[in-house]
Amino acid sequence: MNMLLHAGKKPHVCEVCNKSFTLKGNLNYHMLLHTGEKPHVCEICNKSFAHKLSLNNHILIHTGEKPHMCEICSKSFTQKGHLHEHILIHTAKKPHVCKICNKSFTQKCHLNEHMLCHTGEKPHVCEVCNKSFTQKGHLNEHILIHTGKKPHVCTVCNKSFTLKGNLNNHMLLHTGEKPHVCEICKKSFTEKSRLKSHKLIHTGEKPYVCEVCNKSFTQKSNLKKHILIHTREKLRKLHV
Repeated sequence: MNMLLHAGKKPHVCEVCNKSFTLKGNLNYHMLLHTGEKPHVCEICNKSFAHKLSLNNHILIHTGEKPHMCEICSKSFTQKGHLHEHILIHTAKKPHVCKICNKSFTQKCHLNEHMLCHTGEKPHVCEVCNKSFTQKGHLNEHILIHTGKKPHVCTVCNKSFTLKGNLNNHMLLHTGEKPHVCEICKKSFTEKSRLKSHKLIHTGEKPYVCEVCNKSFTQKSNLKKHILIHTREKLRKLHV
């Protein structure tokens, strides 16, 4: 067996996909992928797995045990693979690179999510309104709109929000922090969206167009105010 490892020989070949292995046991292990057999069953929830190692990792969910600890920040994980992915945050390494735009990521799953931006695919669909999302997390946040739940509560004034991002923006009102700064005039804003609207003043762009008279505006709020002029005119004509 040791001789095969050193020689690099892989005499055990899968008849389904032709993948080869050094050890017969590894071939048997691999064959479970093709047969769909899952002989290893969790005694707590009856979930089954093809491999014993997968079952062992799963059981840690029930026990709450996280044996793999980061030596830098002491955060612990149930699986060694998750620890390895976490360590990349500290090393700043991003080995997973998008072939389309060269953006890099620490984790493969983040790259997979990013790829949906290029493909336009939105596999996560809301069962209530059929709106679709690229990421499951975004769908979960969206569903809160239908349920009316607002789980994110401000610790200062107890105002609650559906989305964590909205709470974060709200907290800036209490702290007075304005982290989004215009590179041209140095004016700062609490929200990124407000900075984006502000920049249109410098570029001269007016993307919001009135459907009645084609007058355009830099900000959507100004368009809404303008539309009231046409609404009043219609009401005036009705009363004449």
